[in-house]
Amino acid sequence: MRILEVREKTFSIASPIANAFIDFSKMTCSVVAVITDVVRDGKQVVGFGFNSNGRYGVGGLLRERFLPRLNEADPESLLTEDGSNLDPFRIWATMMRNEKPGGHGERSVAVGATDMAVWDAVAKIEGKPLYRVLADRYSGGVADDKVWVYAAGGYYYPGKDTKGLQDEFQSYRDRGYRVCKMKIGGASLDDDIRRIEAALEIVGDGKNLAVDVNGRFDLDTAIQYADALKPYNLFWYEEVGDPLDYALNAEIAKHYPLPMATGENLFSHQDARNLLKFGGMRKDIDFLQFDCALSYGLVEYLRTLEVVKEEGWSTRRIVPHGGHQMSLAIAAGLHLGGNESYPDVFKPFCGFADGYAVEDGYVRLPDAPGVGFELKGELFKTMKTILD
Repeated sequence: MRILEVREKTFSIASPIANAFIDFSKMTCSVVAVITDVVRDGKQVVGFGFNSNGRYGVGGLLRERFLPRLNEADPESLLTEDGSNLDPFRIWATMMRNEKPGGHGERSVAVGATDMAVWDAVAKIEGKPLYRVLADRYSGGVADDKVWVYAAGGYYYPGKDTKGLQDEFQSYRDRGYRVCKMKIGGASLDDDIRRIEAALEIVGDGKNLAVDVNGRFDLDTAIQYADALKPYNLFWYEEVGDPLDYALNAEIAKHYPLPMATGENLFSHQDARNLLKFGGMRKDIDFLQFDCALSYGLVEYLRTLEVVKEEGWSTRRIVPHGGHQMSLAIAAGLHLGGNESYPDVFKPFCGFADGYAVEDGYVRLPDAPGVGFELKGELFKTMKTILD
């Protein structure tokens, strides 16, 4: 058994949408393929992975640093002790060889995308869905049979008025979602309140609506919005300020007694620990959104989960960013609280397996080996071009 080659290819996921901080007109995504010599059910095992949206493709880093380390490594050094499978931890250590600690930057994205492909291959070699592999290894053999998901959208879009926002959210509700999330902070407070009230006409109770600032606000603006949002009793108020400004986050929590959410732009277990120690997050009502595909992959994510537990939090308070099948598998296998979903944006890298509908806010997972990319037709057609 050996890894024959690891490849990367960059794809465009550009669209005219925008949040409060960036637009997505030039957004890209890196796909990684881990090609092995293993054959299962008459097919060569290839693991696939990609980075979540919001961070650009990392082809340069992958081709210049991380993939050469894997391609040049002794193949046996990347296997488990008994040689029966790939060892994600050894592979991770090989990628991170000669890398200084701290200053995570985009390298966490490069390693995260590759790590996803490694775990996809590991599960395929075992002949199990990834969520069952994770449950067997880390959750006493018990996986969740369905995962709570919410529909993320509500972006600023040229020419899109409140009617367009309502039509979008109605389509999510029609497809089985209960909680929807929209962007705020990219318009005036008055305009955003109008948008929120329009959304509430569709989703009903404020507990069915979350809002996301994408880190734009300073403290004064964050508090001004907090005061305006309180009467609506929203599901959560997300990433209000810079993700590394723990003092700002802690101060906002003093002014906003309702649920907050953050963490998607923290890329290590050390960052997660600092958030929980110094960011004012409340373990009984707030949510954590760490995304394995952006934060060095599942190997590092397992360390983050240990930090979460050490700090007295339940893993059920974690609802990963990303909206893809990898986070869904992790949520089911490691007993997280749910998963983000992008029903319509960032195609084809959004959404879950074909034919698995959302029912009353929950989605089931297929019993197919690996992450399950092969069961999402448009996505897999795109991903496998890396093998041409």
